[in-house]
Amino acid sequence: MAKVEFLGPLSNKESLEVDIKNLQELRDILKKDSEISKWLDVCSIAVNDELVFNMDIKIDKNDKIVLLPPVCGG
Repeated sequence: MAKVEFLGPLSNKESLEVDIKNLQELRDILKKDSEISKWLDVCSIAVNDELVFNMDIKIDKNDKIVLLPPVCGG
């Protein structure tokens, strides 16, 4: 199963293991969580430490997916 990690304001969320074919399936799963769903439209997504922009990208069982909300810092 692919592993999903959350950073920034979502770092309090536990990592998830999901069996998905693409990022659109992950988005559908995450929309059910009210805390995460409000961030989905502004998050960047990395798969195996590489930013991706295509929600149809194929996800393999050993992939690591990270949601990267925008954050302010100094």
